[in-house]
Amino acid sequence: MRWLLALFCCSVIAVSHASATDTLDGKVIEKVLVLKSAHQLQLINNGKPFKTYRISLGKQPKGPKLMEGDKRTPEGFYWLDWRKTSDRFNLAMHISYPNISDSARSRREGVEPGGMIMIHGTPDSEDYPEQYFHTLDWTDGCIAMRNIDMREVWGLVPDGTMIEIRP
Repeated sequence: MRWLLALFCCSVIAVSHASATDTLDGKVIEKVLVLKSAHQLQLINNGKPFKTYRISLGKQPKGPKLMEGDKRTPEGFYWLDWRKTSDRFNLAMHISYPNISDSARSRREGVEPGGMIMIHGTPDSEDYPEQYFHTLDWTDGCIAMRNIDMREVWGLVPDGTMIEIRP
C-alpha cells in the first residue's frame, strides 16, 4: 500500500511541475517554502529562493497544528490545491491540510484535525488598516500576507504547487 501512495505522490509532483507555467522573469515556481520561525514565505526556483515575503501565522505560532481550534499553523508537506476570492481576506489559496500523517495522528489521539488552512491576504478597513495586521500573528492557523504580496503570489503560483511548512 505504501508503494502505491509513493507512486501517486511522485506522479502528482511530476504533473504539478509540468503545469507550473507562471513565471517571473522566466523563472518557474517549483515550490512554496514557509519558514515559520522567520515569518517568511519563499518562492523556490531551481532549489533556491528568488522571492521572499513577510507573513503572519496563527495566534499560537510555535509547534505544529495538533487539532481543530488550537490556533496553530500546520507543519509538513502539502499542496496548494484550489483558490478563491474572499470578501474578508482578499485572495485565498487553500493548503491541503490535513495530510495523511496529520489525519493518522488525529485519529490516534481522538481529536479533529481541523481544516480550511489557507494562504490569504489581510483585512483592510478604516477601523483596522492592513498595516495593523502585518507584524502580528493573528490568524486561526492560516498564513496571511499583505494584499499586494498576496496578489503577486496568486499570479505566480499555480494550483497543484507543493508547499512545505517548516518550524
